[in-house]
Amino acid sequence: MLSKKDISDRILVQEHFAQEHLPHEMDQAEIDRYKSRIKTLLKEKNACLVAHYYTDAIVQEITEETGGCISDSLEMARFGTQRPEQTLVVAGVRFMGETAKILNPEKRILMPTLEATCSLDIGCPIEEFSAFCDQHPDHEVVVYANTSAAVKARADWVVTSSIAVNVAEHLEEQGKKIIWAPDKHLGEYVQKQTGIEMLMWDGSCIVHEEFKAKGILELKSVYPDAAILVHPESPDAVVEIADVVGSTTQLIKAASELPNETFIVATDRGIFYKMRQSAPGKTFLEAPTGGSGATCRSCAHCPWMAMNGLENIISALETGEGEVLVDESLIEDARRPLQRMLDFSNNLNK
Repeated sequence: MLSKKDISDRILVQEHFAQEHLPHEMDQAEIDRYKSRIKTLLKEKNACLVAHYYTDAIVQEITEETGGCISDSLEMARFGTQRPEQTLVVAGVRFMGETAKILNPEKRILMPTLEATCSLDIGCPIEEFSAFCDQHPDHEVVVYANTSAAVKARADWVVTSSIAVNVAEHLEEQGKKIIWAPDKHLGEYVQKQTGIEMLMWDGSCIVHEEFKAKGILELKSVYPDAAILVHPESPDAVVEIADVVGSTTQLIKAASELPNETFIVATDRGIFYKMRQSAPGKTFLEAPTGGSGATCRSCAHCPWMAMNGLENIISALETGEGEVLVDESLIEDARRPLQRMLDFSNNLNK
């Protein structure tokens, strides 16, 4: 069994690997050539692009230009089931590609790089998590989407940040006890919103955990009219000073609907691409993190999301490398809580 230090060391190694394997800088002529090649390949391969809000702007641009989907993890999961293309290229992190495969087992799922992971995923190994669940057999197991296929297969429910509170309230109404994993900060947010006690796994996102309330308040003193937008994966002290707490989609909506002209944003800066589209002319500022330069662990941008680039999208389409495979023995068990999430979300929106 892995110790907490073993898990932490794994995350550090993977962070370092990601930083060493980022896409190279391109001039506009090179960008245009790569984009043209991607458009040709998507048609040839009967494929479409799906990208997360946290990927770099250049990836989001080509996704839009080719009629693909840019969204949060909930809509990414739903999108693949609604498209006729037989190949989905998922620009994000590995659990997103696995989710697409689980929900679309008949389709080919490619990723620009299979090395793009997530600290929440790494920090919740299946053997350790399963043993934790076995100690509490009378609890309903609720896991965040940022988990492996194996962890999802062990769960009763999968949730995203947009429906986490609703699912917890639903389970409480049924008299269920809850195990929550892996993000402790999101779990604490759900507890505060609902008053529901949960047994929580000790995991966190390396991007959101770096945001500091003190630095945000200092920035707010310079921009007193700015609204503070916070993702609930952030520490409680940051959540407490927010004007709006929500999922990526909810934060983008808030940026366009609030009257403020300036926003301090405590989530991955990749979201600025869509925020600027949604609210043109407004100003978006990165929330300060725990350090700067060489002392900054994530600098408000996930190193694994940053691994997605035009060059490795082309490579995936040309070679078929980066195909996401999920053990058939896991697919049905993992699909069940994922489908429960999608059905629950659909009912919320009726």
